[in-house]
Amino acid sequence: MFIEDFARDVLAEDIGRGDLFEKIAEPVYAEAKIVAKSEGVLAGVIYAQAILKYLDLESEWFKKDGDEFEKGDIIAKIKGKSVSLLKCERAVLNTILHASSIATNTKKYVNRLKDSGIKILDTRKTRPLLREFEKYAVLCGGGINHRLGLDDCLMLKDTHLKTVKDLKSFVKKAREKIPFTSKIEIECEDFDMARSAMEAGADIVMCDNMDIEEIKRVTTFRDENYPHVLIEASGNVTLENIDRFIGSGVDAISSGSLVHQAKWPDISMKIESANV
Repeated sequence: MFIEDFARDVLAEDIGRGDLFEKIAEPVYAEAKIVAKSEGVLAGVIYAQAILKYLDLESEWFKKDGDEFEKGDIIAKIKGKSVSLLKCERAVLNTILHASSIATNTKKYVNRLKDSGIKILDTRKTRPLLREFEKYAVLCGGGINHRLGLDDCLMLKDTHLKTVKDLKSFVKKAREKIPFTSKIEIECEDFDMARSAMEAGADIVMCDNMDIEEIKRVTTFRDENYPHVLIEASGNVTLENIDRFIGSGVDAISSGSLVHQAKWPDISMKIESANV
């Protein structure tokens, strides 16, 4: 249902009280193509298709979500009423461009971690009301979603921990309250905190802004005492510094930059023919 709602709302935002061109122009049959003018990883196709379907436009896609594209590639062909095609042009392109920017950026991180055994995760640093959309784009780029919201994992960050008097007692109580399948993750700023988190019963320990040597102490302690615990590294992770985590023993790295540092590729729509 979210995708259909997305299509409706995206069109409503752009069309407003009515497309002025549509009020004047005679509708004719037209065909258009979506062309890549740069390279990248495609995402957002299922959302774009919903927009086109909403306006009764037919489309043929030569690339699917997750596929790489090169400059000059024809991504899709669209046909139907000219006024409908023109009315959805920006909505379709914005959707593909935004999603593809995240997928393309994520793929760069995935490639940097290739063969390391480390997973790259997104975060909750997403644009308001676009979390599902942006996290889908991360998946298209080969990344893995961290929690979608506050309801699928109990994560205790530094701000939460300021309000917790006894961590071990809190975790024990949490086990009795949260769903059986939900994990408990605790954010830690140093080795001592990470050790306390494992002793308290954490499923996941986040090493937040720790230096590599400190992280290695944490993963060594985990391996020797709590091998079931997952270790996640986070904090100002970029493409420029992600290599330093390779060999540290962490299971995953989370980075908000997958989303908020993504740069749009160049993709355009061109009218190929119209029966004027």
